[in-house]
Amino acid sequence: MKTLTIRNVPDDLYKTISRIAQQNRRSIQQQVLVILDKARVYDNETPIDKAMAIRQALMGRDLGNTLEEIHAERNQ
Repeated sequence: MKTLTIRNVPDDLYKTISRIAQQNRRSIQQQVLVILDKARVYDNETPIDKAMAIRQALMGRDLGNTLEEIHAERNQ
């Protein structure tokens, strides 16, 4: 595992992280790791990006008529 050192943390930010850590019964280090882990979301594709990729993959395919298929299935 890697080690990360953060210098020059503003006092108010440190106090905020410390307070949140106490509320969650964590050390400051554990709380900072939780915060950083949640930041991974920003590295992932957004739902809109995923939807656009799916649309691109399906573009040009004959997907049929879903309503007609449902009606046909119900009438069997």
